[in-house]
Amino acid sequence: MTVGASTRFTPHTHPLVIFDWDGTLMDSVPRIVSALQTLARECKLPIPSVTAIHDIIGLSLPVALARLFNVSEAEQEQLIDVYREIYVEREQTPTPMFAGAEGVLSALQQAGYQLAVATGKARPGLERAWRQTNTGHYFSASRCAKEVLSKPDPQMLNEILQQVGVQGHQALMIGDSIHDMHMARNAGVVGIGVTYGVHSAQRLADAAPYAVIDDITALQDLLLAG
Repeated sequence: MTVGASTRFTPHTHPLVIFDWDGTLMDSVPRIVSALQTLARECKLPIPSVTAIHDIIGLSLPVALARLFNVSEAEQEQLIDVYREIYVEREQTPTPMFAGAEGVLSALQQAGYQLAVATGKARPGLERAWRQTNTGHYFSASRCAKEVLSKPDPQMLNEILQQVGVQGHQALMIGDSIHDMHMARNAGVVGIGVTYGVHSAQRLADAAPYAVIDDITALQDLLLAG
């Protein structure tokens, strides 16, 4: 774990903790990679590398597909339909919660933190994941793709902050991508990067978060030390 300037976090000083979903709480990145490569093969598009896919995970799907395949807006909509059918109906790669993730959510909630989700998933995908993992009850707010502008635009975080009633400097954004860290900075929110998702510790550090951690359970050391 690497940490910048020392700050003591408590539910009083930083009452809101906002999580990305894919690659941060849920180990769904391998499934996304496989589904996007299958999409490319079936639609006769250049098959993207794992690294290229990692770089677009976290963005809203239309933005991600446009960057990955350089397709028009009309083509994006067609690809989205095919991708969702592959991801939901045919792809068999498991998507468990990361080890210790639910325990962290429970501990933070019990300590008095409010929890939220800011994700590039569409609303049906997030709600499906919540049903599969029985974790939706931990979160008091959420924003998804198509409801707001894509990361790293701050709209997603700004709307969550407004709904919960806190200021940017009173919230933390936990995410595995530079898109999460840039969004946090754009909204004036404290960013904490996790290295077990799509982007390396160095790439996350380059986005100037408060801290970079290697395990979700390290959040308890940061947020419950007091």
